[in-house]
Amino acid sequence: MKTLADLGNARRGLLFALVITAGVLNLVDRQIIAVLKPTIAADLNWTDDDYGTLAAWFQAGAAAGFLVSGWIADKLGVKWANPVGVAAWSVAALLHGWAITMAQFVMVRVTLGATEAMGTPTGAKTIAVVLPHRWRSTGFGVSNAASSLGAILAPLAIPAAALAFGWRGTFVAAGVVGLGWALVWLLATRGLSFGAPRDAQARGMARAAGDRADYGPILKDRRTWAVAVAKVLSDATWWLLLFWLPDFFHRQFGLTGVALGVPLAIAYGGAAAGSLLGGGVSTRLLALGWSVDATRKTVMLAAALCVVPIPVALLARDYTLAVGLMALALAGHQAFSTNLFALIADVVPQEKVGRVTAFGSFSGNVGGIVIAKVAGLLLTAGLGYLPLLLFASVAYLAALGWIQLLLPRLDRLVQT
Repeated sequence: MKTLADLGNARRGLLFALVITAGVLNLVDRQIIAVLKPTIAADLNWTDDDYGTLAAWFQAGAAAGFLVSGWIADKLGVKWANPVGVAAWSVAALLHGWAITMAQFVMVRVTLGATEAMGTPTGAKTIAVVLPHRWRSTGFGVSNAASSLGAILAPLAIPAAALAFGWRGTFVAAGVVGLGWALVWLLATRGLSFGAPRDAQARGMARAAGDRADYGPILKDRRTWAVAVAKVLSDATWWLLLFWLPDFFHRQFGLTGVALGVPLAIAYGGAAAGSLLGGGVSTRLLALGWSVDATRKTVMLAAALCVVPIPVALLARDYTLAVGLMALALAGHQAFSTNLFALIADVVPQEKVGRVTAFGSFSGNVGGIVIAKVAGLLLTAGLGYLPLLLFASVAYLAALGWIQLLLPRLDRLVQT
């Protein structure tokens, strides 16, 4: 049986391409219900509160999934965690096609959220294992950009699929594609062992570190809570726009179906630009001799200011200005998020980085649960998007203020 050391560049490239594709499928599957919300809501007589409830349940499933998905990925290993994870969330997506009652939709949304949580730790683990050390930074960068690519492709592909198969058929088609991906992965890894001695040693070191410190100590650390609360505030806006932006364009400008595709793709394209700019500018400033404290907080302040004008979208007479403002806000979010995660690596001891990052992701999903339910209640009450966008406009400044309060000075730790 071949080991990773025996792999040629072509096969490594194939496995990496499959990981990137899985990330795109992960985002597209969760976005079907958002893009097709006007059609589904009309067919099933959903209220905005019903949709908000479903979004909240999805986030609850994801939050719970994040607490165990890393352990599952480590337990199964790269070879099996990938097909098991993708197949599981593909079956969950497929089952949406037969859901009728609200209770049934809640069950499949929770299942989809919980199983899609496998995507993040499995993808990161696979890139670290498959790619040589000198390629890994590029690999993680491409992986992050691929998530934004999924957000861009979703509003273009989903309405076209709905025209061809109907909204139920779109869920089924997405599930079938995912199951096909799992089969291709199994064929691509046939006869390949991922249990290289170096990886076994790394796993042993990780277990030893885990034995020395569990989640308890990080919950007593102000650095953990600086990240966690900032994630609650900032991710709430991300999830608001991810789940409700199609409805916003439908409600404000009457866009539906295929007509939603290009505006949503442009808006979500801002997320990709923000991710690249947020990381690139920070890297450049550090290279110029800026301190970690000045770099992170300056870039995060600039990113927060990008979100401030978002309520003006409600005054737009056509969707061009609204699209631009949403793209700017999403760019601001990704730039802010990129530096928030980098901040963890800057100031948190290496043996705690994984747990602080995971707890931050969990906290961000808690913010998603709250905003999803609140959005449904406010819209059902006839209050519109103004309260939500006003919150979004100040959320990032509040998050940065919280970080400044708990961590007035960021000093990079010397990791050993």
